[in-house]
Amino acid sequence: MPAEPAKKVTYVTMSADESLHPKYQAALDSLGRRLGKSYPMRIGGEEVWADSEFESRSPFDTSIVVGRFQTGVREHARASVSAAKEGFSVWSGKSWRERVRVLERAAKLIDERKFDIAATITYEVGKNRLESLAEAWEAVDAITYYSRMMRAEEGYVAKMGSGGPGEKTLVASKPFGVWPVISPFNFPFMLANGMALGALMTGNSVILKPTSAAPLTGLALYSVFSDAGVPDGAVNYVTGPGANFEEEFVSNPDVAGLAFTGSRDVGMRLYRGFLSQQRYPKPIILEMGSKNPTIVAESADIAKAVEGVVRAAYGYGGQKCSATSRVYVHRKVADRFLDALLERMGKLVVGDPRNKDVFMGPVINEAAVRKFEAAVADARKSGGRILAGGKVLAGKSASKGYYVSPTVVAGLPQDHRLFSDELFLPFVVVSTFERFEDALAQANKTDYGLTAGVFSTDKAEVKRFFDGIRFGVTYANRSGGSTTGAWPGAQSFTGWNASGATGRGVGGPHYLLNFMRDQSQTTVG
Repeated sequence: MPAEPAKKVTYVTMSADESLHPKYQAALDSLGRRLGKSYPMRIGGEEVWADSEFESRSPFDTSIVVGRFQTGVREHARASVSAAKEGFSVWSGKSWRERVRVLERAAKLIDERKFDIAATITYEVGKNRLESLAEAWEAVDAITYYSRMMRAEEGYVAKMGSGGPGEKTLVASKPFGVWPVISPFNFPFMLANGMALGALMTGNSVILKPTSAAPLTGLALYSVFSDAGVPDGAVNYVTGPGANFEEEFVSNPDVAGLAFTGSRDVGMRLYRGFLSQQRYPKPIILEMGSKNPTIVAESADIAKAVEGVVRAAYGYGGQKCSATSRVYVHRKVADRFLDALLERMGKLVVGDPRNKDVFMGPVINEAAVRKFEAAVADARKSGGRILAGGKVLAGKSASKGYYVSPTVVAGLPQDHRLFSDELFLPFVVVSTFERFEDALAQANKTDYGLTAGVFSTDKAEVKRFFDGIRFGVTYANRSGGSTTGAWPGAQSFTGWNASGATGRGVGGPHYLLNFMRDQSQTTVG
């Protein structure tokens, strides 16, 4: 397919565009006047109210009730599957060209609403303005990329050779049916959008089940698809604890596939349940986090390495499945690297993400704060040196939210749990090495395999990294984020091993194939 450059949406480009800030502020102010409203679920195009509601509170100020949402239960899960089954018969009956046109309208609506979407992301999950805006832009580019892909592949219908005299054969890719889409808090718009667009563009129907930390962002995505013309039932929106929906989603025979992004524990439970409770094998798409390494070689450009690690480790408070959480630095440059790293970290602004100068906002909830405290205590108990951070922040600007300091720990043994357990926090452990092969071995010493980075000016060393690292998304010398920043049409965001289930990542050329199955069509005469 013809290549088109992805939008250059970076901190540099956005920071330089002063026109963004008054528009974002206006969206914040508008949302601020609508806080605390009650919102229904949307099943088959109808508003559905449950017997009880739950509150979405902002992590940067827990006194703020963003909204009140329905506590859906199993009967709502069952109703959404039934509605999605009816919606599938309508949506799958449309031509792939018509579906693409509808999704392209959705991309246009996201672009028009990006400041409102970004403000909602900030309020619900504490992401700063530039990262929130980038998330909305990424969703636009993802839909645009896959619309071009569908056109280039002509709806994934391919002419085949003849198997016998007079035979004419096609292979047509067909949708499966109903797909629950279960999305996380850290990219509440884009990750839900990525899974949903894959299903919808290929003719499946969708049940959006957003995290309870960001239900208003999930409703914004539902509204985009519905307003763009996705038929009632072909897209649905349910809210409430995942446990209230899980059993129905994994056991209902009308569920054709599952798409999930979140923790390894929940993903594997869904995987086992879906395999064991369905009558026959069905597709499941999982992205389950990681413990991502960055290697800083002796020949590394230290300034680039420091910037790349800071952005990858502390962007959105380390609450990214792609975040750098362990660094292996060559012994000869370790002191220089750490000195520069600590100096750079000292310039990071932590605080209310609504403020223009804030780089890192809060972590998502109290449980994350408790996990942070436990990690710091464990590091100290095990002889680790807290080089920076290690504190839960208090005071006027942090008294009402979940704020912790970006942290670096050195001196732990490489078999310590903090080198292997995913924390989802702004917490980095650092170790040294003498031989590049030893660093590569340590980087691979994990069940996970999502993102990894290296800094080296030795081309042979970079090649050894790419050849030997067992991760799905890899970067060399990337100062914009040593392990973060995948973009649709540029990087295929796919996890290996415990980080994913299909090996075909969102943003890459093969992602849509996850949502389709082949049908061979042979005509004689």
